[in-house]
Formats: sequence, C-alpha cells, structure tokens
Amino acid sequence: MMKLNLLEETRFEKVPVSVFENSKTASVHVAHRIAEIIRKKQAEKTFAVLGLATGVTPIAVYAELVRLHREERLSFKNVITFNLDEYYPMQSSSAQSYVTFMNENLFNHIDIPKGNIHIPNGTIAMSGIPSFCLEYEKKIESLGGLDIQILGIGRTGHIGFNEPGSAPNSGTRLVTLDDLTRRDAAHDFGGKAFVPTKAITMGIGTIFKAREIILMAWSRKKATVIKKAVEGDISGEVPATYLQLSNNVEFILDEAAAAELTRFDTPWLVKDCIWTDDLIHKAVIWLANHLQKPILKLTDDDYNTHGMAQLATEKGPAYNINIRVFNKLQHTITGWPGGKPNADDSQRPERAEPSKKNVLIFSPHPDDDVISMGGTFIRLVDQKHNVHVAYQTSGNTAVWDDDALRFVEFNLDFSEKMKIDNKSLKDVYQKMRTFLEHKKPNQTDSPEIQTVKSLIRKGEAIAGARYCGLNDDHIHFQSLPFYENRENKKNPVSEKDIELTIQLLQEIKPHQVFAAGDFEDPHGTHLVCFNIVLEALQRLRRTETWAKDCWLWMYRGAWHEFETHEIEMAVPLSPKELEQKKQAIFKHQSQKDKAVFPGDDSREFWQRAEDRNRETAKAYDKLGLAEYEAMEAFVRWKFE
Repeated sequence: MMKLNLLEETRFEKVPVSVFENSKTASVHVAHRIAEIIRKKQAEKTFAVLGLATGVTPIAVYAELVRLHREERLSFKNVITFNLDEYYPMQSSSAQSYVTFMNENLFNHIDIPKGNIHIPNGTIAMSGIPSFCLEYEKKIESLGGLDIQILGIGRTGHIGFNEPGSAPNSGTRLVTLDDLTRRDAAHDFGGKAFVPTKAITMGIGTIFKAREIILMAWSRKKATVIKKAVEGDISGEVPATYLQLSNNVEFILDEAAAAELTRFDTPWLVKDCIWTDDLIHKAVIWLANHLQKPILKLTDDDYNTHGMAQLATEKGPAYNINIRVFNKLQHTITGWPGGKPNADDSQRPERAEPSKKNVLIFSPHPDDDVISMGGTFIRLVDQKHNVHVAYQTSGNTAVWDDDALRFVEFNLDFSEKMKIDNKSLKDVYQKMRTFLEHKKPNQTDSPEIQTVKSLIRKGEAIAGARYCGLNDDHIHFQSLPFYENRENKKNPVSEKDIELTIQLLQEIKPHQVFAAGDFEDPHGTHLVCFNIVLEALQRLRRTETWAKDCWLWMYRGAWHEFETHEIEMAVPLSPKELEQKKQAIFKHQSQKDKAVFPGDDSREFWQRAEDRNRETAKAYDKLGLAEYEAMEAFVRWKFE
C-alpha cells in the first residue's frame, strides 16, 4: 500500500508546522533562523528589524543567540528590536518587567546599541497610552516593518497579550488580561492578586505585517491550545487561530506540544500506520471510548467506518484484536503493586520475586506521595515490603505566612506554660513579624520564616507517612539544594542534588522506585525532581548490579492522570482504602482548604485525588472490565 505524503498526513493542519524532538533543538533552530536574517541584512548594509517575545518559551532561543555572539562573533549592531508587550502599570526596574527579562536573557550579553531597543512603556500615564501606541506602530513602519516576529502562545490562545475577543486587524493598544493569563503569571508575582490586570501589546494586525512569523510552543501544557490553533476553526475565542490567515507563518513545536495534533494523537485517521502493539492498544481504546462501547463489543464495521480499516485488514478480524487488547488491559490490574508472591508473574505488571521488596517512594513535595499514590503506599506497607519514603524538597514556599506565625506563637505559649526561658524565641518572633509586615510580593522569606515553614511541612509529612505505616527511620528528608537555592533560576540542579540521591539509593538498594511523573505542577518542581532521580539511577545502572534490576514506576494524581492506554499498572482501591488515603492526605493541614499554589483546579488536593482515582476506575469499567471503587495508575519507565 502506498505511503501517504506529508501533505496528506497533515491535512487537518491549517498552518505549516515543524516538530522537533525537544525544545532545545527547536530553540537552536529558531535562533539560527534569526541569525541568518541578521547576517543577510549585514551583507546588505541595512538593519534587521526583529519582533521579540518574553516568557519561558524564547529563553533558550536567546541563550543560543548569546552563544552565537560570544563564540561565533554574531554582531547585533545592525539590529533593531520591538518587543510584543509589557504589563501595565510596570516599572522597568521591577523583577517582573519585560525590560528586566530582556536585559537578563539577551540585551545585557550582546552588542546591540541601547537606542535600538524598543519595549512598550509600562510607566506612562494612562492618558498618554493612545499616542504612545500610535508612535510604536509608526516606528515599526518607518523601518519597513518587522523582518521576523517570534511568538509564544498562552493557554487562552493569546499571542502577545491579544486575549480572546481581540480583532484580527487590531493594532498596538492597552488590553485587559484574561483571568487564566493572570493565574499563569501568579507565581512570578507572588500571587494572582499582585499580577497587573492590564498590559500594552502589539495587535494581531501589527504581528501580521511581519515578513516572517514563528510561533513556538514547548511542553504538554501547550498541546491542547496548539491543537485548537492549528486544526480549529478561526475564532476570536482563540486569537492564535487568526494566524491561519497568514502566508508567512510557521509553528515550531517540540514533540510534547504537538502531541494532540491528529497526525500524532490519532495517526490512523490520516495515514497508513505501522501497527505496533502500543499503537493497536491506543487505537482500540480510542475507538471504544469514541463509540462508548466496551472493547469486546467492537465490530469489524466499527473499525472500517472510523479510520481503522487497515488495522482490521492486517491484524483482524476485530474480535481477535479486541481479545488481545482486553487481555492486555486486564493484566494491568493488580492488588499486589510489589508483585504477588508464589504466583505466575508472566502476565502481571510487577515481578513475584523477591517476595519482599525494598521500595523507595520519592515525593517532590511533602504531600505528593499520599496525594498521588497513598492507597498503593499503604498497600505496599501492609503487604510487608520494606518501604521507604524520601521527601525531595521542603515545600516551604507553599505555606501561608500567618500559619508560620501561628506555629511560633504556639511555641511561645507552650514554653511559657512549661516555664522554659523563651526570650530568644520572642526576639525571633518579633523579627519575623517585622519582616512579614514589610514583605513584598514574591519576596523570598527570611531564613527564620523558611525554617518554620519547612518544619511545618516536615511534621505533616511525618504524620502522613506514619499513618501509612512507616517507622520514623524509613522517612527521609533530602532538602535538595536546587530547591533551597532556587534563586539560581538558570541552572537550578547541581551535582550535589544527584549525589544526595545516589547516596540514598545506595543505602536502600531498592527493587522498586516510585517517582512523580506528573509534570504539570505550577513550579515545574516535579520534572526537576524526576530528572534527578533518573540521572542518579542511570549512573548507578552502569556500575551496580542491583540498580539494573531496579524498576522505576511513575505516578500521577495531584495535577493530571495518565491516559488509559498509557497505564501499565492499575491498583484498585476499595471504599475503605480510598478513605484511608484521604485521611493520609488530611495530615497535610497546611495544604487543606486552600493551598498557596492550587493551580487551575479549585478542588482541594484530596478531592482531586479521590475524583481522579474514581475516574480511572470508571474508565476501565466503561471498557468492559471489572468495576472498582477507585484505581491508582502507574507507568513504568523504560531505560535504554
């Protein structure tokens, strides 16, 4: 059968899309595209006019441009830049200003003349904004327009700060920010309340005039809005869809951001596939969910009329495919997450031997263990495995200031009741009160306050782990340096983080490691912590026999859950076990009611966990498998 060409593979896509393996490779590509324009203009003895963006997305692009300047003598003396936007009001010296961002990430490290830099002014009076915006447009036009405009994309689908409702012919102007945009910026400002409600932004019409437009997106967080922007109908509700009207645009994505595009998510709808076991598994589950039918009730006609005729022809009949997928899914279910002793383990997700395993659960924050796998945690202990838990960070940024004061006040009252001298403690308390009275948004806490907040979360973690059945000597607090030294944003992970993790792994020599595979937390701490564990295990596997036999299981739950087709181990929870898990989460009282960083989900963590566990069980039930109260899901990491 003839292979479809790229045009057919991308027939759902309404703009050109290039997909790179990772954001680093993609960023280097974009940087070299910009460098090519600069050099071409230098040869023509004229200016290169660049439209620049801010945020996390272009940071690696700017880093590569700085490298090209330092190592390959790329000069920026002929470059004139115009930034997309700026918060309003905003002092240029503020840590959150885009002036600060651009200086720190690009301008301070290259030879661009300062007079060639243009960023919307967040300090001008409201009455002066219309004339400022008009002048901004005229400056761009007087230079012949932008040679290239680079863009990121917000989760509302905004480009620049052109929020939903923006007109396709809009110019530079003052806008009101969407609530989701402000929530996404909350971490940088120390809370949503401190994020400006307005911004000055180039308009979509201004962006359209650029001779070349590149929209970049990295990470799974952007996948949903990228699908809307690339494959959806043009709509003011998703401003990035207006880019479909341009002949000069290209979307440059990493694989994670492209994951929901049809050619990657459901490739059988657009091309002939090489039907691997994993792809068959995914496709059949998709078909069952799409038709709302149990797997074993799918027919050849269902396959033929929903884009899967090739699968039925090559691997069918449908009944045989259904049986294989059903059995594979059924074999993911186990009440023995540490392996079932004296049992055939050829169809089970975990090994039977050794019957009592050394288990190490890594928890990025002090509550991720019980939120995401509390039921499995308790089951592993009850089944007499040698379970340890390691809290990788103190989590002290996620404690309210008044809670910190309350705990010190308790200690003051307690010491007075016990007739213990507390003069020094009173001095510390007053110092804390004074600091908090003058604390600025997003300001790092004083060492005393950080200590108190760390101790609050440590006590809660101990209570939660004890509730799960652990002795204190099986509870480890790593306090990894990357978190405690988090002001170093550019390269937070140090060799010390990996060394500390290697030491703990060497001490326990686990047969099983559980680590957070949910990378959607607001700070990105989960991904950093997972990469530290992964690097430590990879190094040990080169020299240690036990490490080669150590299996790494990823859990989720606090922010998202695995898709059904991804799950490799599903641990059922009874109503009683689900209640036990909830009680373990309740031990983390500082995170109850309202967490400091709740993300987009307004539910409390125990509610998220309970609902997601029930939803996973319901997904299995709808596919025709046994009905359970709830399930915790895991995916095994495949070492190369």
